[in-house]
Amino acid sequence: LLVQALRSAVGVEVQHLREPGSTTLGEGLRELLLSREQDMGPEVESLLFCAARRQMLDLLVRPALERGEWVVCERFHPSTLAYQGGAGGVPTEPLARLLEGWAGDPEPDLILILDLDPAAARQRSGKAADRIEDKGRGFQDEVASAMRHYAQTDPAAQLVQGEGSADEVAARILARVEGLGLRPR
Repeated sequence: LLVQALRSAVGVEVQHLREPGSTTLGEGLRELLLSREQDMGPEVESLLFCAARRQMLDLLVRPALERGEWVVCERFHPSTLAYQGGAGGVPTEPLARLLEGWAGDPEPDLILILDLDPAAARQRSGKAADRIEDKGRGFQDEVASAMRHYAQTDPAAQLVQGEGSADEVAARILARVEGLGLRPR
């Protein structure tokens, strides 16, 4: 919904990306990372997420920004820091250095973190769909806590209340984007 609203409002192309994914390598790594057939620790997950992100930044984000387009990406550094760091136990400082050093440019102008109780999120999504979601409620509680912490420490990050209908949440998100007065690059 944000991408649709931005395409109408800013008058330029808006790239909608997901990560890991959006590139051939990223989609392959996504399949590995989420597969229940894989057994890997959070350190390996971190490296694979970082590799997928670097590829996306090089092949898709930087060229889009150079063309004057906007980029909306589902997930970025906060996800890795929350899932593999906060909940997975990878030390946060070295993980942040890895992400910034190997996948930190270009960096987002705005990071929106949807804040929703993990139990409510599970009700919305239904049954666990992948290996990471299989880690359960305690893990998801740790992820939520780490995301909230990230929002307090990064000036580009803002929490957005995730309760309500999809249209209500989308309106909150769009208000945050419009509130910053972002213009096409």
